[in-house]
Amino acid sequence: MFVLTVDQRRSRRDQDRVEALLPEVNKAPLLRPFERTAGDEVQGVTDNPRLVVTLALDLLRRKHWSVGIGIGAVDLPLPESTRAGRGRAFEAARTAVEAAKSAQVPVAAAGQDAARTESAQTALVLTGLVIVRRSAQGHTAVGLMDRGLTQSEAADVLGITKQAVSQRLAAAAWQPEVAGRVLAERLLREADR
Repeated sequence: MFVLTVDQRRSRRDQDRVEALLPEVNKAPLLRPFERTAGDEVQGVTDNPRLVVTLALDLLRRKHWSVGIGIGAVDLPLPESTRAGRGRAFEAARTAVEAAKSAQVPVAAAGQDAARTESAQTALVLTGLVIVRRSAQGHTAVGLMDRGLTQSEAADVLGITKQAVSQRLAAAAWQPEVAGRVLAERLLREADR
């Protein structure tokens, strides 16, 4: 099981972003939706490692969030409210979000199998570096590819040549990102065994 604890960065010098975030992240098929747990922090529960990767990397792209991923058992049945959840994954998510707050790429994972968890965290950090360093044009081109467009279709949407789209995708490190996502998902799944 995976518990994501997400904390707003520099919240004392910024507006509260939680209310705007909740409807967006709760579109995902979670076991328990994200809820505000304290101040500028939210928490959600899933058993889907691909969803964990998607949510964590999307939150990193936004540049306002520290992401802690707790891996492990939870007390069942899960309560209706995420805030009432208990178990190792919840405890690990707390540890992870605290570690993420001081990280250059603010994502961390914690779980019982330290070696596997560390490997999953490394894959997320490296993939996160690709994403947070990407230009706005790169994000736009990658977003079109993620929607299933071909490079020719993306070129038409952007009003540029197919070669220019290819160059933007290369500069955005789109293929390494895709590989990093697959690796992170596999490592999270293994860490949750």
